[in-house]
Amino acid sequence: MKPFEQVVAEHGPAVLRVCRAVLGPADAEDAWSDTFLAALRAYPELDENANVEAWLVTIAHRKAIDVLRRAARRAIPTDRVPERPSGTGRPDDWDGDLWRALAALPPKQRAAVAYHYLTGLPYAEIAAITGGSADAARRAAADGMKALRKNYSVEGR
Repeated sequence: MKPFEQVVAEHGPAVLRVCRAVLGPADAEDAWSDTFLAALRAYPELDENANVEAWLVTIAHRKAIDVLRRAARRAIPTDRVPERPSGTGRPDDWDGDLWRALAALPPKQRAAVAYHYLTGLPYAEIAAITGGSADAARRAAADGMKALRKNYSVEGR
């Protein structure tokens, strides 16, 4: 079994891309940290033949759901509404327009696009993570990409 530090080095960037795609830049790093803390505790019990990337994406999916649930319960006290979203925590190369296009997708499509196109997980493993069939995961990813192509353009960037 590989040292856990090597697992983080190999799969950390892909898991962060998934967290960003599912949650956005503000909450992605917290979900990434929670994912690897949980993975560190469970790693000694992981089957040596397991698909480590799929296992990490499954944990990240659950941590993302936890973040979304916490955010839904959190009150945001303010006396005025900000004029535009904060850029706090966003890497310099982050494309806010792409995030808005991703955020506009229904949750299953967003997850399928993130898991398939950012980590390369097969549709059967996406179905195991999100629930449903491999065909439904394939359809959700295809519909999500179709919507992104329609609503997001890289021309002029």
